Amino acid sequence: MRTIERTLLSAPLLLWALLAGAGARAEVNVSYVQPEQFSDVPFSPLDRERVLKQLSEHFAKLGKQLPAGQTLKLEVLDVDLAGRMYPRRGGDEIRVMNGGADWPRLHLRYTLEANGQVLRSGDEQLSNMMYQDRINRYGNDDPLRYEKQMLDEWFGKNFPPAEHG
Repeated sequence: MRTIERTLLSAPLLLWALLAGAGARAEVNVSYVQPEQFSDVPFSPLDRERVLKQLSEHFAKLGKQLPAGQTLKLEVLDVDLAGRMYPRRGGDEIRVMNGGADWPRLHLRYTLEANGQVLRSGDEQLSNMMYQDRINRYGNDDPLRYEKQMLDEWFGKNFPPAEHG
């Protein structure tokens, strides 16, 4: 009986400790400004939502590298995916990447904050003109492999691990 009482009494403390620790984690907030007007995302709302969700998930993954207590706010202003869309029979489209003037581009604004203080902010035009000529750690089955590689490089330059101590 005593063990059950101790467990019940310690449960709120454990929950409080978990919540306190969660509050100290780094956070990434992503918003898409007029995504229906982006240069190149799928036309279908369902496909567009899937692409933006994948980008958001990748931003969140990158954000785990930030020091605890920091918040990265991202406004994505434009997306131009690698390759070009071409219609196919049956209404489907196919994305073709030929390595020409079809490289990935992203326009974003960011603010990095900690304890209510702005640590860094900027407006960035990301692009990767050599996207097919470089080693990419993402597999050919990842439809956003070139965009993720570009974001990884941008993140590494702007938020290097040495800053996270």
